[in-house]
Amino acid sequence: MDIQEVRSLIKIIPDFPQKGILFQDIFPIFRNPKAVETLITHITDHIVSNIKEKIDVVVGLEARGFLFGPIVALRLNASFAPVRKRGKLPGNTITAEYQKEYGVDVFEMQDDAIKQNQNVIIIDDLIATGGTASAAGELVKKFGGNILEYIFLIELVELDGCRKLKSPVYSIFKS
Repeated sequence: MDIQEVRSLIKIIPDFPQKGILFQDIFPIFRNPKAVETLITHITDHIVSNIKEKIDVVVGLEARGFLFGPIVALRLNASFAPVRKRGKLPGNTITAEYQKEYGVDVFEMQDDAIKQNQNVIIIDDLIATGGTASAAGELVKKFGGNILEYIFLIELVELDGCRKLKSPVYSIFKS
């Protein structure tokens, strides 16, 4: 299976979660073990070929970044740190706000997730306006981590969310 075959598994669901949105459903990829293997191999090959520093932490954004972030971390011999919405992580956390279409929300990370000067990759399924990725980057910076790259499965190019990010971006598919 090649990466374009993986792309063909992504379903477009009109008017979800609200009218006018074309939702990109990546869950069909996870029903096909060969597709998951192709996706993870593509991401890890990209990282190994393009980033010369050792990756210490892979940060995955709630919720679909949790699907492939831990597997990528395992392949890179790195730790995995989740970024979640407020109130979903136990223990002490640090926070960052981000703007949504209809208001402000808050992301959190556990306060021991990243150490000063660790090298970090931030991974999520999709970048649209860049608000959630930017907030995750803010959290990493609060720890003193070095963001080496943001990685997305899908980039919605017309929304120009990458302009909010202060580190390199790699998007496998652009829509």
